[in-house]
Amino acid sequence: MKFRTEIEPLHTDLTIGYRNHILSLGSCFATQMAERLEAAKFPVVKNPSGILFNPLSIAGAIRSYAAQQPVTREELGFDGELWYHFDFHGDLSAPTPDEALQRMNRARQLGAEALRRSDRVILTFGTAWVYEHRGRVVANCHRQPASEFTRRRLSVEEIVGTLAELFDGPLAGKRILLTVSPVRHLGDGLLGNAASKATLRVAIEELTERFPQALYFPAFEILTDDLRDYRFYADDLVHPAPKAVDYLWERFTEALLDDEARRLLPEVESIVAAAAHRPRNPRSEAHRVFCRRQLERIAALPGLDFRTESALFRQCIEINS
Repeated sequence: MKFRTEIEPLHTDLTIGYRNHILSLGSCFATQMAERLEAAKFPVVKNPSGILFNPLSIAGAIRSYAAQQPVTREELGFDGELWYHFDFHGDLSAPTPDEALQRMNRARQLGAEALRRSDRVILTFGTAWVYEHRGRVVANCHRQPASEFTRRRLSVEEIVGTLAELFDGPLAGKRILLTVSPVRHLGDGLLGNAASKATLRVAIEELTERFPQALYFPAFEILTDDLRDYRFYADDLVHPAPKAVDYLWERFTEALLDDEARRLLPEVESIVAAAAHRPRNPRSEAHRVFCRRQLERIAALPGLDFRTESALFRQCIEINS
């Protein structure tokens, strides 16, 4: 008997390896997957402008990175406590305009460099609902009065047209992985969330049919159809539970990592776990031997960034010498 409808394994020529440079943009699910890649020592930059939920704001961020146009003070708003920008997440807001500009321009510089270097771009769309301020889609409303915004749902044509310009422009020559976030946007209502996800899914289908450099990874379907149970959601019944994220990461690595990366990944994860290990006696000879062994394992993996772990293991050896 079968009690699940599993998503069939993906067969694709889009692979991710340790030699690739990755830019990941979009919803909090994009951040989760990028953090997994980062922890596994892949060269990845995630959401320089902060979490972005809708396709037009993601596209706007990419255009701003390509243009390398600095943020000016005239673009900032002030809510009485923080200076903010409608194109950036609230994490980049600040108590003074100079600090806000410093954070935001640093983010754009990071995004510009990541866009220039990347050959793999992951775009995760969270919602098709957008808020417009004076006729312009914003990435974040920054708790400003609802009366200042107009809410509407993007059309498939808008999404496809906007992304197509990027695929032929700043993203030309890069492999693009598209996903729909499995996070439920209950603020849109269950019916609104369903319409939103359907809009995003159809738009991505059209983009992948039109552009051979683009591929869809079915994170949304894996959670809602394969797992399909509230036990795989967090207590808020909105975000994936840790076990669901683990499963999504497992399916992601199966489908997308190249042969070398799949071979190296267990060893990389083991070294990272060893660095997080809390020894029973940090001054023991056994722990010194343990740290030396980890440095030997790191030396056998040239080209991967284990600077933090190496420093930790060396410090433990020096302290106990």
